[in-house]
Amino acid sequence: MAPPFSSTTLVRSTLEPKLNSPKSLFSVSETYRVGVDSVNSASSSVNVSAWGAAASYAGLRGGAVKFSLKPVAGERFLHNRVGVVRCATIEEIQAEKSLIEKDVKARMEKTIESVRRNFNSIRTGRANPAMLDKIEVEYYANPVSLKSIAQISTPDASSLLVQPYDKSRLKAIEKAIVKSYLGFTANNDGEVIRLSLPQLTTEGRKQLSKVVAKQAEAGKVALRNIRRGGMKAYEKLEKEKKLSEDIFKDLSSNLQKLTDEYIKKIDTLHNQKEKELLKV
Repeated sequence: MAPPFSSTTLVRSTLEPKLNSPKSLFSVSETYRVGVDSVNSASSSVNVSAWGAAASYAGLRGGAVKFSLKPVAGERFLHNRVGVVRCATIEEIQAEKSLIEKDVKARMEKTIESVRRNFNSIRTGRANPAMLDKIEVEYYANPVSLKSIAQISTPDASSLLVQPYDKSRLKAIEKAIVKSYLGFTANNDGEVIRLSLPQLTTEGRKQLSKVVAKQAEAGKVALRNIRRGGMKAYEKLEKEKKLSEDIFKDLSSNLQKLTDEYIKKIDTLHNQKEKELLKV
């Protein structure tokens, strides 16, 4: 006997779609922690469509992270991307490493230049325009470097010639040179200032040698401080899990080698200045 026919049943079964929920691909359970925050969740099935790309980094410490278990479906998926942890790319990590290395090297170069300028400003047995590099002159109520308002030359090995661009500044320049305590004998003839270098005594050379040694050591201390700053920057990357322990050790070793290289440059400059001081 044929089963009873119902038009209502046929229409309902034909027009109403079967709403089958998507299968879950994995589940999340237990307690997840991020820093000092925690969230307890019962075992919850999460569809893969609920996961998307993150806009910022998140550090994973001890394999613990807090995920959002709120499902996203349909067109809302494009606007609600939650629960994804993205590590820094190799390019981003390389860029940060390169930036640290460039900064460290640039600062070390500046330190070498500073030490060189300090050495040049210390008088030796021979006249050198760099001896006047640190002298500042009052120019319309503003201190300016002497070499910016006058031409400095060495007519012979034991004298300097200072010729100001503005002759009205002659007295101010002479006053600044006398106050510098560099030991020059100044002669102002109304046009230029002639500076005579007295002969260095043995005791004077010893005193200047001590000054040079202190300046060299100050330069080395500055280099070590720069190295320390670079190490802290690398340590920060390691804590953020952007550097492995092995890479961190390699970078630390390279940084120490770079520091040693620049310390040798200071030693070279120091030795050269010592020879100039001891030369009669």
